[in-house]
Amino acid sequence: MRAACALAYLRGRNLLARGPLTGSAGVVVSLTSHGDRIRTVAFGIESIARGTVRPERLILWLDSPEDIQGCPASLRRLERRGLEIRAASNDGPSTFGPHTKYYPYVSSVPRHTVPLVTADDDILYPPTWLALLVDAGERHPDTVSAHWVSIMGTAGDTVAGYATWARARDTAVRAANFAVGVSGVLYPPAMLEELRLRGEGFLQSCPRADDIWLKWVAQRAGIPVRQIGPVPRHFPIIPGSQGQALMRTNVGENHNDHCIRGLFSAGDVAALGASAASHQLN
Repeated sequence: MRAACALAYLRGRNLLARGPLTGSAGVVVSLTSHGDRIRTVAFGIESIARGTVRPERLILWLDSPEDIQGCPASLRRLERRGLEIRAASNDGPSTFGPHTKYYPYVSSVPRHTVPLVTADDDILYPPTWLALLVDAGERHPDTVSAHWVSIMGTAGDTVAGYATWARARDTAVRAANFAVGVSGVLYPPAMLEELRLRGEGFLQSCPRADDIWLKWVAQRAGIPVRQIGPVPRHFPIIPGSQGQALMRTNVGENHNDHCIRGLFSAGDVAALGASAASHQLN
């Protein structure tokens, strides 16, 4: 019911608002959409635009120029207010999948000096969503900051099943912290540089599991992950967007577990195990 009321408000805002989507917060917000969700992504973007702070750039990545040509009127209205609508590929549909929310931006900037915040296209974010991430990024400028962190468990010399991981109940930094992208994540410039250097390796190792790749890259680069509040937060799904399809596929078909086994070495798992054990003791 609350999501439906919020959607009605955002639908009206999209029709009537004339103010800019961007502002003075020193971050870029990036997200992607595809298929039927392109019809509803404007309402998620409106939820970001009504925030207490606004980013210096707000970018929506679509798979191809043809997708841009077919944009609904709701996105064109946002474009006139400052939304950047860009194609992830100019040579046929993009193959980046969920990595489109960050990789085209990361690879397009020669040197990163501004943090990147990623959002999902099927979520209604509250007004303080971005402000809390920006504040966390300013207090911990070399850290990945997330609204929702899980703690990767281990089982012997392997990573435990994704569905068994505990949720963080604090803001501590630990090697086993895993940022869950759906609720929004801030990546510092050092992480963006590392992602650019790693290139398109995700296409072979985990083409449908962006969070797994992002965690692995952060761990290999020694970039810590922190939850910005004492409990993880998940926000309402846009009614009618059929939001959790990718999450259901990745978890229900054990796709995340398959990707983790292919990426995380014995040394990676040992570091996670020590961290998870420390969390259980505390």
